[in-house]
Amino acid sequence: MRTTSNRFPESADAALTDATLQASLEQVRHVMPQIRSAATAQCDDFAQLCDRAADIRRTSIGALDRLLETFERAVVASGGHVHWARDGDEATRIVTGICAASGARRVIKSKSMVTEEIELNAALEVAGYEVTETDLGEYIIQLRGEKPSHILAPSLHVTLAQVGETFHARHGIERDAPPTDADEMLMEARRVLRDRFLDADVGITGANLLIADTGGAVIVTNEGNADLAMILPDTHIVVTGIEKVVASLPDAGAILKVLARSAIGERMANYTTFVHGPRQDGEAAGPENYHVVLVDNGRSDMLGSPFHDMLRCIRCSACLNHCPVYTAVGGHAYGSVYSGPMGAVLTPAFAGLPATFHLPQASTLCGRCAAVCPVGIPLPALLRSWRERAFDRSLTPAGERVGLRAWCFVNRRPFWYRAVTALTRTILRGRSVRDSDGRRWIRRLPGFAAAWTAARDLPAPAAHSFQSLWRQRRARRSP
Repeated sequence: MRTTSNRFPESADAALTDATLQASLEQVRHVMPQIRSAATAQCDDFAQLCDRAADIRRTSIGALDRLLETFERAVVASGGHVHWARDGDEATRIVTGICAASGARRVIKSKSMVTEEIELNAALEVAGYEVTETDLGEYIIQLRGEKPSHILAPSLHVTLAQVGETFHARHGIERDAPPTDADEMLMEARRVLRDRFLDADVGITGANLLIADTGGAVIVTNEGNADLAMILPDTHIVVTGIEKVVASLPDAGAILKVLARSAIGERMANYTTFVHGPRQDGEAAGPENYHVVLVDNGRSDMLGSPFHDMLRCIRCSACLNHCPVYTAVGGHAYGSVYSGPMGAVLTPAFAGLPATFHLPQASTLCGRCAAVCPVGIPLPALLRSWRERAFDRSLTPAGERVGLRAWCFVNRRPFWYRAVTALTRTILRGRSVRDSDGRRWIRRLPGFAAAWTAARDLPAPAAHSFQSLWRQRRARRSP
């Protein structure tokens, strides 16, 4: 998986000054947390459902080898084929080989983050296949030659006017000006994609879950495009990560109950489809050939490691939607398919820490990501673990390492800690200004600390430290 995350500081700076992007992110900041909160509030036992989902994912990852073998046997028994890919290159070779064996020329795809991860589209196009993304957001960014900026809303960064300009340039429809009406553009995309569906030889989807005991693949969408991609072509290929497997249908149902609520603020997605192999005798629709490509690509290395818990992720995007860093800079700044807190943990595991050490730093460690994760992944702890590794390997800037060592020295010595924090608090309060509500803010910090206030104001420290208030309260209670 290629990544440009070492350019995160520069990309983040550019994102902060991109007015169009900031307008889109404003909607994420305010709308997505609200709809999730409303959906979970309407579910009396949501916390219990999350506990159940976390237990299922924890148990599934703990028995991953056994469950995957059970899944393979069930798929083969239904007439399908299972392929094992150690990395992205092997996965793309397997998929292009299946396409070649089927005599395919045209391929349609539904949205799949794993296929983005392994850069499947590029590999298929190099091999001479015509590839069309059928999720509307993915289709838009495919026409624009861009990468997704969000797991669920890949074209989040694109305005309606830009969509119209893209369609005007790429669809070859004669008209005086680009379309501006959303419904008109939707119908135009539908007409173009309908022909692609009907002409396709191979349909490729991801999978939200795999069910071991039935050999089923669960595909969740809101547009129904995945259903057409798996039913109309003669060959259906599921490309997914090895960690997606659960033991049983009830386990899958428990995961689905928290997935849609966390992702889109709904009880269920519009389309939840269970696929069990190729078309059987007597069935009116479905593919003649069915393949599942199980992609490792660094996942097995995470088993038993400090990042083991990250394999529980169900890609709901709740952590992105609540992260103050992601909602300030968007997904493209991360230089990876996976962004936000989950991406800052996954990408170093997949692409290596030297190329991605900036990403774990892209967090305030406020804990909102862990609080909203429906499967209980301790994301702040995992981010800190990557930071520690980057520090130990001298990947972080020298100035930062010196500063952390100085802080460690002071923090271990109570006298110096109280003296330094008291002096710092006095200086910072002296540089602060009071707003109309009486709160004090620091508009600008000098020197190496200037970056903290380059794009935001910093709350001034309180007049009294917690320790001093605690000592005063204890003194008042003493007889």
